[in-house]
Amino acid sequence: MMIDVLREVKKIEKEIISWRRELHKIPELGLELPNTSKYIQRKLSEMKIEYHTLVKGNAIVGIIKGSKEGKTIALRADMDGLPIKEETGLSFASTNGLMHACGHDAHSAMLLGAAKVLNENKDKLKGNVKLFFQPGEEYPGGALPMIEEGAMEDPKVDAVLGLHNGSISKDVAKGKIGVCYGPMMASMDRILIKIKGKGSHGAYPEQSIDPISTAAEVISALQRIVSREVKAIDPAVLSITRINGGFNQNIIPDVVEIEGTVRAVNPETRNFIAKRIDEITRGVTTAMRADCEVEYEFKYPPLINSEDFTKNFVESAKKVVSTESIYEMKDPVMGGEDMAYFLEKAPGTFFFLSNPNKVDGIAYPHHSSKFDVDENLFYIGSSLFVQAVLDFLK
Repeated sequence: MMIDVLREVKKIEKEIISWRRELHKIPELGLELPNTSKYIQRKLSEMKIEYHTLVKGNAIVGIIKGSKEGKTIALRADMDGLPIKEETGLSFASTNGLMHACGHDAHSAMLLGAAKVLNENKDKLKGNVKLFFQPGEEYPGGALPMIEEGAMEDPKVDAVLGLHNGSISKDVAKGKIGVCYGPMMASMDRILIKIKGKGSHGAYPEQSIDPISTAAEVISALQRIVSREVKAIDPAVLSITRINGGFNQNIIPDVVEIEGTVRAVNPETRNFIAKRIDEITRGVTTAMRADCEVEYEFKYPPLINSEDFTKNFVESAKKVVSTESIYEMKDPVMGGEDMAYFLEKAPGTFFFLSNPNKVDGIAYPHHSSKFDVDENLFYIGSSLFVQAVLDFLK
């Protein structure tokens, strides 16, 4: 018997919105989400869905077993917030000094909604559904610890699906979903460089090895990696976001720190940029008679969707939304997402649900103290999860 997915999800739409609002009140950071995790666990228990925890009790893996043996698909939602004081004026705004300023509360609520519908129809499933409620997406990353603790095994995950709501890509109009065949989001790496010179009185620079002027040369040289050494059609970003050194107007310091981020969608380009940052920094500092320490931290890899799975997902999506509501993204976005780790382990896709909501007449961006999402479109996310599972486990 076929399931009318939209009708089933619409039946619990108010619950999904209520779950989001309750989660919105209690944002937590990183890998420490005790209240959030307990809330999700309580809801899964009420639904009589089997689950276990990982990452010291902060990550949750639910399991819905179908009536017959078959493949296993995982649905993923992140749960963490940001260290931002909320200024939305919402009746359910956070009051603990933190904020769900990226929409992860909505992701969790939409996954709970999908879980409820799927669990009530598990007799129609041939295979299993895993529910990944993940901490630490913003920082330091919860997907990899979950994988290392066995989230993708027992039963082994054959495919994985996730979403991000809000307005990640401005090309995806409100009410539409954005899909991408292949690279969708960039890697997210960190660089930290210490330029070590020799301090002196500012009036006698010849007695110094000036780390500030050396840092300026290093920054200028690093900016030419993307503009002169990477193909223009190969998306990459190198941004220096912090420079710190010095004490006073008449003192040349001993050390200057430079910090920044590197984004790439091609793994080879990512490795090339890392190599050139090290080579250029050491070369410039040597020429300036200074020394350096270069720390390149490989963090989230590029998020790359499976073309075959994405094609099938789009066919499933057409059963939920109109063809005109499915926007194929031609270019990746340069933000990072640790959903990428799950997609390295199993084919799948990540999609965008565009549902920005205005506060004071303005649709504020992600990570803003006035960011909000339109709850009236949550049903689309839950429905797409459910429909994709039903089609995958046919």
